[in-house]
Amino acid sequence: MATNEIISHEPATGAALWRGEISDVDQAVDRARRAWPAWAALPLATRIELCRRFANEVRKVQDQFAELISRETGKPLWEARTEVESVIAKVDISVSAYAERTGQKKLDGGLQGNSAVRHKPHGVMAVLGPYNFPAHLPNGHIVPALIAGNVIIFKPSEKTPAVGEFLVGCFHRAGFAADVVQLLVGAAAEGQALVAHRDIDGVLFTGSVQAGIAINRKLATNPGKIVALEMGGNNPIVVVDTPKVADAAALVIQSAFTSAGQRCTAARRLIVKASMYDALVGEVKRLADRIVFDQPFADPAPFMGPVIDNQSADQLSESFFYFLSNGGRPIKHMLRPSEDLPFVSPAIIDVTAMKERPDVELFGPLLQVIKVDDFDAAIAEANNTRFGLSASLVGGSPQDYNRFWANVRAGIINWNRPTNGASSKAPFGGTGLSGNHRPAAFYAADYCAYPVASTEMDQPRASIGVGLREETRKA
Repeated sequence: MATNEIISHEPATGAALWRGEISDVDQAVDRARRAWPAWAALPLATRIELCRRFANEVRKVQDQFAELISRETGKPLWEARTEVESVIAKVDISVSAYAERTGQKKLDGGLQGNSAVRHKPHGVMAVLGPYNFPAHLPNGHIVPALIAGNVIIFKPSEKTPAVGEFLVGCFHRAGFAADVVQLLVGAAAEGQALVAHRDIDGVLFTGSVQAGIAINRKLATNPGKIVALEMGGNNPIVVVDTPKVADAAALVIQSAFTSAGQRCTAARRLIVKASMYDALVGEVKRLADRIVFDQPFADPAPFMGPVIDNQSADQLSESFFYFLSNGGRPIKHMLRPSEDLPFVSPAIIDVTAMKERPDVELFGPLLQVIKVDDFDAAIAEANNTRFGLSASLVGGSPQDYNRFWANVRAGIINWNRPTNGASSKAPFGGTGLSGNHRPAAFYAADYCAYPVASTEMDQPRASIGVGLREETRKA
């Protein structure tokens, strides 16, 4: 039966948390279109000051905000608090990025006048956010876009609308007009209508590869719209020779199971050199056996909470069974304590013997292990994917890392660090199915404004020195 409202539920309890009416896309775009000229005409300093006020509004409600994120996503409270801190920090980072990436330039051209480079906003930007970081990731698009002079229509994931509403409320309390930053409540149909709307000037998306490809396909014949896609990964963490087995195992656990594996940068594949296999995999399993997964406010605090919903938990369980049925060797089974709630335990399975490994992003705490004979095979296996977001090398020499960095296809390449936890002061994006070469984070400024080149003189001055007939003068 059709319904005109969205309801979100707490993953950890199943209780209804929020409900709201589905928004009118045409109305939202019309309001944004009319609001844009006045917003873009404001001085840059005014837009920056409003963003700083937004950061202060978030500071006032940090605890309340973090609690809401935990309730709607299921992530532990300690992790939700770090997300709110990232929302606040995004303002200063975006101000610096705008100045560095899109600052004004003037060059003296002598008699030819001055050359100038300035940047213009695109106009009305649609921001489509994910559920895993429902505040931080969309905010990473919204703040730089506002600083550049765009207006925003933000459609949060239908699984986390309460956090989206709370985030937009902070902008409004900071002094942003209701039509400059709008919340659009809806599901796939509303997202599709927003993307396709003729009066949208850009689409900034974070989410699944299926949705990202659909957006790309829809707008492929309309090059006038800026499109930035961040679509996750099938990320490798490669472990070669190192005496620090316990540290290497901890890095694997952090990469694979933080946020219940619901990070686009999470390690999906552990590629381990045969000489390290027994010691490393044994230590990874021992650590994984100790991981506490529980509701977000449990005491003591859990390492991870549930995945987002029962559908996701079912898909993960089915994926684990598929691996088992097609040559996978279980190292740590995936457990589902309750069929009614989406809690799943961390799972590890050796897929070395599988003839065909699905090249998909399994968005949850399911780690595949692949044994290789040498470093060349490890690099080849790391690249055995259509994705290219994040990759890490653990162990090896500086020369090994140089080879790894030079040969692995990814937008984030780390050494002796997890695959996740990327810095907002660096670009964030990938290649292949992971994105369309428009990295976010510090480089978000690049897709929030476009450069305009000018040559300028105070007075018109020109002459034509060649190719004219001699002027005939009358007596």
